[in-house]
Amino acid sequence: MKKIAAGLAVMLLAVTIFQPSDGYAKKTSVAQIDKQLKQLQKEVQEAKAQQEKADSRNQEAQHYKNKTTLNLQYVLAQITTVKGEMTNISEKITATEESLKTTTLELEAAEERVASRAKLLESRVRLMYTDGGVSYLDVLLSSTSFTDFLDRADSLKSIVDQDQDLLDQHKLDKLTVIDAKKQLEGQYAQAKQLYTDLESQRSLLKDKEAEKQQLIAYYDKEIHETDDISEEQNVKLVQLASARSTLEQQKDKLKAEEAARRAAAAKAEAARKAAARKSSSSRTVTAYVGGDGPLLLPVGSARISSPFGPRTHPVTGEVGKVHTGVDFAVGQGTDIHAADSGTVLVAEWWSGYGYCVIIDHGGGMWTLYGHIREGGLKVKAGDSVARGEVIAESGSTGRSTGPHLHFEVRIDGKTVDPMPYL
Repeated sequence: MKKIAAGLAVMLLAVTIFQPSDGYAKKTSVAQIDKQLKQLQKEVQEAKAQQEKADSRNQEAQHYKNKTTLNLQYVLAQITTVKGEMTNISEKITATEESLKTTTLELEAAEERVASRAKLLESRVRLMYTDGGVSYLDVLLSSTSFTDFLDRADSLKSIVDQDQDLLDQHKLDKLTVIDAKKQLEGQYAQAKQLYTDLESQRSLLKDKEAEKQQLIAYYDKEIHETDDISEEQNVKLVQLASARSTLEQQKDKLKAEEAARRAAAAKAEAARKAAARKSSSSRTVTAYVGGDGPLLLPVGSARISSPFGPRTHPVTGEVGKVHTGVDFAVGQGTDIHAADSGTVLVAEWWSGYGYCVIIDHGGGMWTLYGHIREGGLKVKAGDSVARGEVIAESGSTGRSTGPHLHFEVRIDGKTVDPMPYL
């Protein structure tokens, strides 16, 4: 905004310099005015180039902002997914810890059973080998009968089978519990490693999120800066157009006076025509006061699709951007009428306005008609137009989403709400 204020100050000073004064015609020749007009045209081209460059930067920044915003949404979705996976893994880790506690208790119970069986085997061996080391064969040979022999053989077989069963159970118990514990420990270690990996991934994604947020902030700043530059050049172009109109009027006046001096024989008639020309080209006007509705509706009774004031921009999506005029919803090719009589300052392509007409009504009031269709201009810079005269046809050129008329009222170069003037 500081840049805009500075640009306005410079251009207002330029316009002041170009205003006609009592001795201006005596000091300035047509050739000098042509030289000044040429310099003005050069400044106009430079301002347009700066504006186009700023618009290009703005569109590029908007493109990359939109692209970065999509990337940010993707990263945020990944973060949500990873957080969900981390929650699931955390639950698995808790369940595995509980299983490990249970398995540890089972292993302790198995070890107690192993110890008990070991004592039983030890007592059995001690009984069999006490006092001289009796063997299974001695027990069989000391039988008193064949029946006793069979009974002793069956008893010994039961003892051997029981001992073998105890040994097998001993091995199975210990191996089963140890395997289960190893398996759970492996699952626990794997879950912990997976959780660590996910935490690392989430940390990287958070870094990416911060990076995307910084990029979006950078592009937002770029968009605002280029908007300021574009607006600054827009103000400058309007002021240059006003200065050009003033010089053109002064040039016409000088030519008329020169013609009058050369036509000595028809001095009175030439003076009368020059006065008539001057009267038609520079009307007597009074400053407009808002609220009493002095202007004609430029497109008759049309629906207002977007009023003056802050809004969400329909093209860029920027929230809170001030809409500098009123949009009338009209079809392609609708006649646009001059809101009042005046002098055309601009009738050409004008940046985001597309093809545009600006009329100076005097008294510090200008009206602007934007987004005119290609080939729809009916007037040119310097023309005098009457109130209600058709000056253009509506369209959708420039920064627009569809056919409509963007209408502005400017008082001393500043945009105001047009509705109180209509």
